[in-house]
Amino acid sequence: MQILAGLESFLYLVSSVLLLPVVAGLVLLIFWVFLFSGAFLREYLDRRHGISTPLTRYREELSAALQGGTDMSNLDILAERILQTAELALVKSLDKIRFVIRVGPALGLMGTLIPMGISLSSLAQGDMPKMAGSMVTAFTTVVVGLACSVAAYLMSLMKEKWVRADMREMEYQTELMLRSYTSSRPLSAREEEGDEVS
Repeated sequence: MQILAGLESFLYLVSSVLLLPVVAGLVLLIFWVFLFSGAFLREYLDRRHGISTPLTRYREELSAALQGGTDMSNLDILAERILQTAELALVKSLDKIRFVIRVGPALGLMGTLIPMGISLSSLAQGDMPKMAGSMVTAFTTVVVGLACSVAAYLMSLMKEKWVRADMREMEYQTELMLRSYTSSRPLSAREEEGDEVS
């Protein structure tokens, strides 16, 4: 029984120590959601005017690569590599918002259960003010965690649509640039000799 009581005391101590990092994490999460909301609003306004920063950057990279004296035999491979790199960057941009969707409720739940344990301990000791303070912390943390998660989820819905649209447009732009580049590029000496022989 003494071993069990010691283990329970140890777990209670660990959970009490975790309260500060959990609350600090929720505060940082709030600031992160506000910052991301600003960037999201700016991207939304840009896209309403037909401006897509990832697409613009991709076109510039693709044009620079194709005009850099690339060997014709490796042209498709190079374009595919640039396309995959750009698509991977778009998918990684979604990971930032998905992180909040998953972490927000987890931190909120931890921020609820830890103060509830402290509150029950205070109730057993008859310390009602401490119990009331712990209950306020418990309910506040879960509300904040869920609010951050909901806001992140709503933004991710729109962001995923943008990412899918950008990927389709990148593939289309790649095909167009490859066709225009191969049709406008003069034949090499070897290709001209092959045409003369045939």
